[in-house]
Amino acid sequence: MKRARQESIPDKIQRYKGVILVVSIPLLLISFVLFLMPRSPAAPKLMTTEDMSTVAVGRKTVPGGLGPRSYAVIFDAGSSGSRVHVYCFDKNLDLVHIGKELELFVQKKPGLSSYAEDPKEAANSLVSLLEQAESAVPVELRQSTPVRVGATAGLRTLGDETAEEILQAVRDLLRDKSSLKSQPDWVTVLDGTQEGAYQWVTINYLLGRLGKKYSKTVGVVDLGGGSVQMAYAISESDAAKSPRTSDGEEKYVKELLLKGTKYYLYVHSYLHYGLLAARAEILKVAEGSSSCVLNGYHGTYKYGGGEFPANGLPSGASFAECRSDVVKALRVDEPACTHMKCTFAGVWNGGGGDGQKNLFVASFFFDRAAEMQTIPTDKPIELLIDGLGPWQEITLVKKVQYGDALVEAAWPLGSAIEVASLT
Repeated sequence: MKRARQESIPDKIQRYKGVILVVSIPLLLISFVLFLMPRSPAAPKLMTTEDMSTVAVGRKTVPGGLGPRSYAVIFDAGSSGSRVHVYCFDKNLDLVHIGKELELFVQKKPGLSSYAEDPKEAANSLVSLLEQAESAVPVELRQSTPVRVGATAGLRTLGDETAEEILQAVRDLLRDKSSLKSQPDWVTVLDGTQEGAYQWVTINYLLGRLGKKYSKTVGVVDLGGGSVQMAYAISESDAAKSPRTSDGEEKYVKELLLKGTKYYLYVHSYLHYGLLAARAEILKVAEGSSSCVLNGYHGTYKYGGGEFPANGLPSGASFAECRSDVVKALRVDEPACTHMKCTFAGVWNGGGGDGQKNLFVASFFFDRAAEMQTIPTDKPIELLIDGLGPWQEITLVKKVQYGDALVEAAWPLGSAIEVASLT
């Protein structure tokens, strides 16, 4: 029997030349986000490969069936797809098992923004997720179980009128077809600061940091499809120095009261710089032919209702030139920076401090890069920050081990904690 020829690296590159566009731009983007974070003098610590996707903490979970329970159903309507999370809490707001897991998590593609021309069909795309979510909630608790739908950056890019038509169709669906408790204002487009704040609450909750002083919490960078959020707790004195924002702009600092402790949370959302949206921004800079695309590839990238030429240069791809395009897209040298400390696009960086000393990067770009074998699986962190210098502990996280189960490190848990506290 003839042995199959092992595929060479050049062959792999040729076969995946279109996919490399998918991976290289987000890798460069997140590298610069980390680079522009405030520096911490603490000695850096890099997590091992085994720790990359799952972070363990020593919390005990409550066995299902003991004491009163409450449920919360949260839809994450993102630009890359729709996801539903179902959580169960005990009276102390500790997570309780749903079957063998600590949450029900189901997802499907495409996202609501893909149905811009048909709002009713957008709502109908959630039906299968809704049915699975309802089946996880006991019949006697469904009428008291809140269901929220948070649309993120994908819907924000469609414009207010189109987004509202889709949201209204979803409200109608929940009112007419669901046995869960819904309210019109529970179906909304999350602004970036809400999304970032919920993500921060989620990760610090799972790590058992809520209720402790701000310096014991961790900072969060969350790379979504349409935007990237940065959030970390700062001191009261730094919060008092936060720059004023223009009318209609999101404030830099949110005040949160969690487990008896008041936090001043710096949070900012960079719209157009998420995993999907960033490709469009960088292709705009290239104006037709991009150094981020391999020679010989000719195609079109579609995002947010627009089409962007994605063509390789005759001279071939170039990391240095692609990096230069990323810098231009990020507007690192934005002249609008009127503060002492800025990240990119003239945005205040929060001032730094102990609250961002340990940084958790919650994103899904690493999985795709590893699958395509475009980065070595034993050194993923080095590729993110090589040559830039790690100034803080950086942990890539997809799930957090909470007791004996794994929980998705996503903003919906933060929203569930909030709504469960109100009901």
